[in-house]
Amino acid sequence: MNPGLLVVVSGPAGVGKGTVVSRAREQNKDIVFSVSATSRCPRPGEIDGKNYFFVSRERFLEMIREGALLEWVEYCGNYYGTPKMYVEQELEKGHVVLLEIEVEGAHNVKRQYPDCISVFITPPTIEELRKRITKRGTESPEVIEKRMKRALEEMEQLDSYDYIIKNESVEDSARQLLDIIEKERNRIKNNCIRSDNE
Repeated sequence: MNPGLLVVVSGPAGVGKGTVVSRAREQNKDIVFSVSATSRCPRPGEIDGKNYFFVSRERFLEMIREGALLEWVEYCGNYYGTPKMYVEQELEKGHVVLLEIEVEGAHNVKRQYPDCISVFITPPTIEELRKRITKRGTESPEVIEKRMKRALEEMEQLDSYDYIIKNESVEDSARQLLDIIEKERNRIKNNCIRSDNE
């Protein structure tokens, strides 16, 4: 059985990381996307256990106290976090578990799982990122400025990531992500073989 691998992907809002991750998952069925827990109510069409694990605010706070989350954040009055048990079960099955989380959460996961692989997806240029966010047409100029400021702050953390992918094309970026995953799985496999032979 292939050893499991934990991969953390971060990048500024609007960089296209969700699209890159989806494309990579289409090409490698071994990749499991970690389902987050949230205290917010389900939106129409959302399925418990697929989109999120939906829990009450009280239960989420219990999960924090119990140490049942790898990382968590409060955003717009709701809690979001990564359930530890789900990640560990999928790793034991030999899957590649992929977390798409922001920089602070990524640092928290890295502290708990020093062997996890961290990947930061950057835009080709800051100007291109601004174009992508503006093109969405969903945010006001004030929100766009906040996102751009946050993007610059996040990109100051690049040195703390194992790999950086410049997202000029979704296909190329997905291929790079798959290459990273393959390289790291081979490294772990070789380490396991060496350990067995010692």
